[in-house]
Amino acid sequence: MIKISPSALACDLTKMGEELNEIKLAGADMIHLDVMDGVFVPNSSFGLAVLEALRKKSDMFFDVHLMIVNPEKYVERYITECGADLVTFHLEATDEVDFCIDTIKKYGKKAAISIKPKTPVEAVYPYLDRCDMVLIMTVEPGFGGQSFMPDMLDKVRSLRGEIKRRNLNVDIQVDGGINATTAKLATEAGANVLVAGSAVFKATNRKAAIDALR
Repeated sequence: MIKISPSALACDLTKMGEELNEIKLAGADMIHLDVMDGVFVPNSSFGLAVLEALRKKSDMFFDVHLMIVNPEKYVERYITECGADLVTFHLEATDEVDFCIDTIKKYGKKAAISIKPKTPVEAVYPYLDRCDMVLIMTVEPGFGGQSFMPDMLDKVRSLRGEIKRRNLNVDIQVDGGINATTAKLATEAGANVLVAGSAVFKATNRKAAIDALR
């Protein structure tokens, strides 16, 4: 099943609660929340306080993507304080991969690992049997509105093949430059969770945009 996770970075940030409720009604499966620290990536965004406030306004599935250094210091707080349902951290950002996964699982939440475009997909293979999802970045993380990198599809194909070979139940998420055209390429390659920002939030008809992605 293809799941759609619109990126909150593209919504009207002055009314995030209302925006989340609108896309839920339009058929979104979850909301993608990019937490950026200005260190791991060259930009910053919202953090704990904003997500905590947002949780009080929405019961959507929170797909929290930590683009921060030392995520092992924060994964617990994003679950206990912000109600994250799925926490994604970057393989490149920590030496405490197992600790991050253990912490997320301790709370019964879903754990995911993300990799940047220059990181070989094989780097996540040792952790596949403990992950619920792997996020393949299809742009360099840190900014919205970038163009999709089609050469990342080879990573998706390889990862899907490895998941099938090992008979695992692991989602593959893609994030960056996803629209109706690139969504088709990504799902054909084996992705089943699509992050889209502008393609959903900037659309005149958000339900139609989500349907087109799916």
